[in-house]
Amino acid sequence: MTDARSIIALIRDGGHPSVDDLRWFAGGLASGAVTDAQAGAFAMAVLLKGLNEEGRVALTRGMRDTGKVMDWDLPGPVVDKHSTGGIGDCTSLLLAPALVACGAYVPMISGRGLGHTGGTLDKLEAIPGFRTGLTEEALRRQISGVKCAIVAAGADLAPADKRLYAIRDVSGTVESVDLITASILSKKLAAGLEALVLDVKCGSGAFMKTPERAEALARALVATAQGAGCMTSALITDMSQPLATAAGNALEVIEVMETLTGTSVNTALWDLTVALGGEALALAGLAADPADGEGRIAEALQSGAAAEIFGRMVAAQGGPADFVERWPDRLPSAPVVLEVPALADGFVATIDGEALGHAVVHLGGGRLREGDRVNPSVGLSDLAGIGEETGEGVPLAMVHAATEDAARAAVKAVQAAYGIADAAPEEPALIQKRIA
Repeated sequence: MTDARSIIALIRDGGHPSVDDLRWFAGGLASGAVTDAQAGAFAMAVLLKGLNEEGRVALTRGMRDTGKVMDWDLPGPVVDKHSTGGIGDCTSLLLAPALVACGAYVPMISGRGLGHTGGTLDKLEAIPGFRTGLTEEALRRQISGVKCAIVAAGADLAPADKRLYAIRDVSGTVESVDLITASILSKKLAAGLEALVLDVKCGSGAFMKTPERAEALARALVATAQGAGCMTSALITDMSQPLATAAGNALEVIEVMETLTGTSVNTALWDLTVALGGEALALAGLAADPADGEGRIAEALQSGAAAEIFGRMVAAQGGPADFVERWPDRLPSAPVVLEVPALADGFVATIDGEALGHAVVHLGGGRLREGDRVNPSVGLSDLAGIGEETGEGVPLAMVHAATEDAARAAVKAVQAAYGIADAAPEEPALIQKRIA
């Protein structure tokens, strides 16, 4: 008879539980048959000894199947994207409508800010009235009509993951590649996807700081998703500096809207959106290959088709019907704006992205504790990038804050996050590796 203790002991001793054992354990997490102590011991055993590929797939599928698994009957492929989290990473807001313009359906299940990284749901909720909590009936209606939605996971979506996630957070096992993989994919696969593209971040602003760890996660995610029946590829992308020139919810939406409407295109945001979209369209059979897909995504952005679909999605989820036309008037702004002067002459050599993320959180743009209220107007803008020349007193960024004291503290934090050198460094490549 299967029981939690024998499964934990087997992993602890370097063995590999059967598919049925891991499905049972996932079910026990959701039902309560597995205690908190056993869940913590399981997480620690997996962190230290690991699962094999078959075990990762079994745990992922088992966690997925503890809740509702969506099933779609649509005249086109169901596609999504997932990012492992970074600073100024707002590609989802560009990519979802661009994919729809190219023939895909996109029920994007997204998250809130985690630690120092921003969350897609928090960014969208900077738009007045935008609702991220939809019932299944409302989600299905919106996907049938608008063809895309960006929403929070429902309580009935992979409930085993919600339990194990909380245990990992308090048991020092967040870093396990096996458990990260099962956590991400159990929720994504529950959305009934046919194709998934992954953006695995690497660098100072990412959870995976080194290329080796980023590649290990990317390979685990791709192999597990494909093993569970979902066409998947991953791009390992740079997060040694913010992706956008802004970090903060409304400020990132501004940058998205400037890019969507063509008023001021952020090249890095555009290039990564196009690359991820090209992968997704090729996986879904909507493009001959990633290069063909990239051309289609670029056309969707350039023609204004993606902007139009984004506006329809915003209106369908409770935001202003005229948001695309009047977004500068619709987004909140902070009362205090201060420059961040550079402390030396030279070139931007390094950026501590995690420190910038924490600066935004401490301004009120993220959560220090679960349940904290997020201020959508605060954050950083006009962030200098690696390789840019600067001088003492020249602004490295602008701080947007609720109070003068918070602004001054953020100025110091941002100054400390920037490394200035005499010579210009080589700018890191945006896309470092493709895993398929």
